[in-house]
Amino acid sequence: TFVVDMKEHSGNKRFYVYDPGRDSVLSSGLVTHGYGNNSQQSVQFSNVPGSNCTSIGRYKIGKPYTGQFGLAYRLYGLDNSNNNAYKRFVVLHAMGCISNEESNVPTCQSEGCPAVSPQFLQEIQPVIDSRKKPMLLWVFNSAGIGRANK
Repeated sequence: TFVVDMKEHSGNKRFYVYDPGRDSVLSSGLVTHGYGNNSQQSVQFSNVPGSNCTSIGRYKIGKPYTGQFGLAYRLYGLDNSNNNAYKRFVVLHAMGCISNEESNVPTCQSEGCPAVSPQFLQEIQPVIDSRKKPMLLWVFNSAGIGRANK
């Protein structure tokens, strides 16, 4: 299971590879959030097409494909707060502007995709590809700040 806590500062590792059987985090990496409609680094949540916002909720990770950023995985929103993910083209992919190291400086932003560093995507690719059943990606905000717009 992959877990992303949007409460964390974007310069911190907030994308976790979690093993529920061991109740432990196996690895972690930086992840973007959508830039929304402001120039601030704060996270805005929305499920509206064209919002360029992050959508909170559970996602099923679909098949890989080669897109604009190289390897990418389709995401299918499983909740009312993210059920437009497929038609919004929200996918898991890498972006070269994302570091593999934590920093006080916020990471770059996406158009709503949970994008990771190329190195971290290479690390999690075998985890995704080795599964017979689709993996779960859960994006949430542990602070409860920001409510999803439907």
